[in-house]
Amino acid sequence: MVQREYHNVAIIGDGGMGTVLAILLCRKGITTRMWGYDAEQLSQTERHRENRKFLPGYELPDSLIFDPRDEQAMVGADLIVSAVPCQYMRSIWTRLKNHVPAEVPIVSVAKGVENETLLRPTQVIAEVVGGAERLAVLSGPTIADELARELPATACVATEEQTVAASVQHTFTCPWLRVYTNVDVVGVELAGAMKNVIAIAAGIIDGVGAGDNAKAALLARGLAEITRLGLAMGAQESTFAGLTGLGDLVTTCISPKGRNRSFGERIGRGQSLEEARRATDSVVEGISTAKSVVGLAARYHVEMPITRAVYDVLFEDKPVPTAIEELMSRRLKAE
Repeated sequence: MVQREYHNVAIIGDGGMGTVLAILLCRKGITTRMWGYDAEQLSQTERHRENRKFLPGYELPDSLIFDPRDEQAMVGADLIVSAVPCQYMRSIWTRLKNHVPAEVPIVSVAKGVENETLLRPTQVIAEVVGGAERLAVLSGPTIADELARELPATACVATEEQTVAASVQHTFTCPWLRVYTNVDVVGVELAGAMKNVIAIAAGIIDGVGAGDNAKAALLARGLAEITRLGLAMGAQESTFAGLTGLGDLVTTCISPKGRNRSFGERIGRGQSLEEARRATDSVVEGISTAKSVVGLAARYHVEMPITRAVYDVLFEDKPVPTAIEELMSRRLKAE
């Protein structure tokens, strides 16, 4: 298998993950260009050499190039990173599609499922710009703040094109990030999306003080329902026991820096959906993903009681104690 490092990377999206990957690539000496939809926000980041909105406290390398011009965003790139939140991907890639270089691989780092279509991120990109065979997903337990601090972490790149997988793996692997390869794009993307819904539930448990026993049960049963839906949609079971499944789920559900868990904790303490959402500048993907996953569960006839409970609390005004009581009183069965 051919393994080579990409030398010119364009990052589409200036959020926390896009920024920390830009830092990593620059530290490796890889030419890196960042584009953001908000020219003023991008300009402020360039001027301060710090992404004060999405990744405060970390100086950006002098070599990182910023360019808000659509036509210049991907010029000369041999790899494109899509770091756009899932619900905004279609509009952003529709805006940029005429400037996408032909045959250049695109690796998505978004975690979610589009509400209107129930498509995964790589499916959205393929539908807008084409070239499904050149698309990959990079996912795993990768909290941006910890990557910026060069704490040890792991991730997985999934694509059916193994030459692309090996090259992406080689490009992003560094002393503090070890990247594995996988061919299960469906499973990796679904696991990354659905764990955010379970993380909201984990935060709710923290918010109401339900205890560690409850959280352990939530992670175990949450992983079971994630796996059920994944298998129904054609994913490989082993994916959900790996880094992008169990690994990412654990990190998201226990980290105090996890946006979805923190949002859920505020819900558990009695804040409304809007109050809890306004407490962070970043997108809480699990909110919109809960809607999508409920839709997918109905389409594939898969029982997902925890996801449904989160949906009911967020969108049907179901009181948290009622949701917990209903989960605990469900019909007894074998595990």
